[in-house]
Amino acid sequence: MRVYEAIVKGLEGIGVGAAFGGAGENAAGLMLALKHSKSIRPVITRHEQAASFMACGYAMFSGRLGVCFATAGPGAFNLFSGLAVAMSDSYPVLAVSGYASRRWTGKGALNETSGVSRTPNSQAMFAATTKKSFLLTDASKTCDVLEEAVNIAFEGRPGPVHIHVPEDLTDHGVSVDNFRPIDLRVRPVLPDPARVQDVAEKLVEALEKGKKLLALIGFGAVKSGAGHELKQLVERYQIPFATTLDGKGIIAERHPLCAGVFCDSGHSAAWKAFLEADVVLAVGNSFAQHATFGFRDDLFADRKLIHINIDIGEIDKVYKADGAIIGDARLAVGALLDKMSGLLEPSPPADREAADYSDEHILHLTGKIHPGQMAQSLSKRLPDNAIVLADAGAHLAWLGYYLQIAPGQNFHKPGGFGPMAGNVNGALGVKLAHPERTVIVGCGDGCYLLSGFELLTAVQYDIPVIWIVFNNAEFQLIKLYQLQSYQEYGLVDFGNPDYVAYAQACGARGYRVVTLEEFEAALEDALALGKPAIIDAHITRLALPHYSASPEGVVAGVAEMIAERIRPDEGNSRETA
Repeated sequence: MRVYEAIVKGLEGIGVGAAFGGAGENAAGLMLALKHSKSIRPVITRHEQAASFMACGYAMFSGRLGVCFATAGPGAFNLFSGLAVAMSDSYPVLAVSGYASRRWTGKGALNETSGVSRTPNSQAMFAATTKKSFLLTDASKTCDVLEEAVNIAFEGRPGPVHIHVPEDLTDHGVSVDNFRPIDLRVRPVLPDPARVQDVAEKLVEALEKGKKLLALIGFGAVKSGAGHELKQLVERYQIPFATTLDGKGIIAERHPLCAGVFCDSGHSAAWKAFLEADVVLAVGNSFAQHATFGFRDDLFADRKLIHINIDIGEIDKVYKADGAIIGDARLAVGALLDKMSGLLEPSPPADREAADYSDEHILHLTGKIHPGQMAQSLSKRLPDNAIVLADAGAHLAWLGYYLQIAPGQNFHKPGGFGPMAGNVNGALGVKLAHPERTVIVGCGDGCYLLSGFELLTAVQYDIPVIWIVFNNAEFQLIKLYQLQSYQEYGLVDFGNPDYVAYAQACGARGYRVVTLEEFEAALEDALALGKPAIIDAHITRLALPHYSASPEGVVAGVAEMIAERIRPDEGNSRETA
């Protein structure tokens, strides 16, 4: 058995069902080993960066190992963006890349990345973008290295790992004579009973004293499958909850206790619930920039924070916690509910009305499609098992605000690293991990143009994803930032191709829509189609997404920005004095 054959057989044994990569000489043996695999579906992408995003997508909601691969040198370096996403969003991902023959080290061989004689140092670069990177130096160690790598990927807070395979280990005559199945030891991060007791007592005391609580739920809770436990907890004690953008739908957004999305482009009801809260129970939440209105120092000045997270490094990272549980969110919330149930009876049901942002009236006076109304229409037509992915851009704000998600459905934005086109490509991995579910991408035209050529990959491998392109022929968020910061804008306009003709040329279906009615008809057709499709939706440039730099609302946010502009420069004032 050759090295790459051993790696593929080892991955088969732990349930890997797909591998995404780019073609190359140093990956040739891996490509052939995947060709002959009975259970791993190989997908050769047009660009290796897309392969890394697809591996993230494969792991996103499945919890299974995402696998990407590339040849040595530039092919391998194209994986870095996806590995950064896996690091920031906690996806178990294995990257396998070629490495120039070691007998030529320092001679400047093609694709050499040894770090010797002015060659790039790929070992240092992969070490900086993964939990651990390995250089395989002995074929007999193949199974040992693979086993250690995949266990590290799943250990504690999941993340990416990487293995270099030197070309000389793929030579004829080099074999793995000691193959053994990989022992994957995935151990849950159990909550400490003492911490559970402490947090339970703090929450019970707050409830008994009539303090207002708010549950703030993040993606960590979604990844752990904590929805059932969280629903039991908030309903038992009538605790209103808000979510981050990536927490949307863990409990139905039409639930009477749901206050909406809490972030700078979120719902005013969520901002109000947060400001009224005396205690915030944050579950699976990392307090990212947009979720904290730019890391506001005063966000928890008048309220206590109880933080549940799988990673102790997240506790006190942004805001000091008054109590914390380290552990898997589902297990931690379950243990907390059990402990609180023994200390406090259920609260009487509160009289609350559910909010439905998919029905909120939008004033629209221009001819082109309003993106908020399009998000509302999408919300009402989503299949019960749909996964909706947003990319980086203004469209994310519209989807985050108006798209309402229920349990059984999922929503995800580009994550903490936030690359453009990450989910444009990652959707293919999501679909292969969940072939029975509908996968839809909402993306800006700028995002799609970065890597939309992977539509060819979707067609070649028959991966039916629907891309909805929010077409306004500009980088809108960058334009708004320029206007806010510099009072002018530039270099944000661009041209779009004929997406219908492009889709047809690739063998997919394309739709051009300029009215809401045309969009709804195209969406219904695309959902029934069962093949890759692009909906080119021409939206107005004049609509501005909900946004505030302050949780106290848009007016307060504008006032803060004005005050910041006119405040004298303290350094210059001191020098003048």
